[in-house]
Amino acid sequence: MNAEENNETVENATASPSIKEIAEKAYGASSLIANAGSSVKLNILKTLKDLLIKNKKPVETENAKDIDNARLSGLSKAMIDRLTISQKTFDSMVDSIEDVMKIKDPVGEIENITTRPNGLMVGKMRIPLGVIGIIYESRPNVTIDASILCLLSGNAVILRGGSEAINSNRILASLVSESLEINGLPREIVSIVPYTGRSAVTELISQKKYIDLIIPRGGEGLISFVTENSKIPVVKHDKGVCHIYVDKYANVKESVGVVINAKVQRPSVCNALETLLVHEEIVNNFMPEMLSELRNNNVETRVSGEILHIFKKDFNFIIEAADADWDSEYLNLTLAVKTVKNMEEAINHIKLHGSNHTESIMTENYSRALEFIKKVNSSCVLVNASTRFNDGFELGLGAEIGISTSKIHAFGPMGAKELTTAKFIVFGNYQKRL
Repeated sequence: MNAEENNETVENATASPSIKEIAEKAYGASSLIANAGSSVKLNILKTLKDLLIKNKKPVETENAKDIDNARLSGLSKAMIDRLTISQKTFDSMVDSIEDVMKIKDPVGEIENITTRPNGLMVGKMRIPLGVIGIIYESRPNVTIDASILCLLSGNAVILRGGSEAINSNRILASLVSESLEINGLPREIVSIVPYTGRSAVTELISQKKYIDLIIPRGGEGLISFVTENSKIPVVKHDKGVCHIYVDKYANVKESVGVVINAKVQRPSVCNALETLLVHEEIVNNFMPEMLSELRNNNVETRVSGEILHIFKKDFNFIIEAADADWDSEYLNLTLAVKTVKNMEEAINHIKLHGSNHTESIMTENYSRALEFIKKVNSSCVLVNASTRFNDGFELGLGAEIGISTSKIHAFGPMGAKELTTAKFIVFGNYQKRL
């Protein structure tokens, strides 16, 4: 569980409520946000946006404390990158609030009304899930994204961020609570767990009486621990072993650009490219330009034997890939590259080594693109586009709670609608069952 494993401390134990008390209060307050109208929820979001902008300096100060502690603790560069609230990250939090304010409130929406032979009108109405527990590492912007999506979808939320971001998460969560209070709703609708030890996670995922869903976001260790130990249903946001397959009908120049974007633009995120699959018929045409660009961008490149044999002389920076590379989520400037005989072999490789996250095909052949889309069952499958587009904002959700790699109850980026469920509603005219 990364930093969690080394920090079993409980802070302010005598002053802070227990996790059971936090969950109980969230449960009690959940009906108020569930029944709040769209105008009330929009006012909360607007207030939060104003408070966030007003408190930019205090947020940066608290984030700087976390970054200093992370460096002293020896956290990796990728982890520190995720932890940092840069100007771009701060602006993205503000933008996320603005974008979510534009989304249609899903709560109360009635879908698929049909009339039965007996005259009953049957449909479904969108309702909140209730109380959601979100367990995440590093990224403090998740505190804002998770809060605003839960608020719009009418859910109470309990946030349990990583110990490495405790100062950042506290101040951001306090701004959310303040925006609720200003608009006449209880602060407990959005709560943050103040305890940083692993035992806090264990206790949180045991509160089945009060919490309806657990969403873990973070490293493989965290996801496995929560999935294996939770007494509450879990939607996994697992690692991203993402692939691009360059088909024999690909546009070579354009494909090289997409691969570089997918790997280099932000390598520490879950939708960054980790494995490149190349059709063997275009290796001699595609790989020289591809390897040149990887070298120019300082990408450590681990290749299958046949690529090494052909190109080692001209590209001495490449090394032979080990079996473990095909299953690796590097989260840095490292890329595994392999040749495949055909598209079927590429698809089989993805099924064997992928994580149901994000895959893309580069091809000018429409029928092959459709075949790839049909046969690859990851949460997002793209044609001639970077894997970096598997993101709630980029796909029009405004923001996301994360990218679900579970197929139940949501798959792919989870926005406000994915944080609701539907109940049957029936309109009758005094019918009686015969």
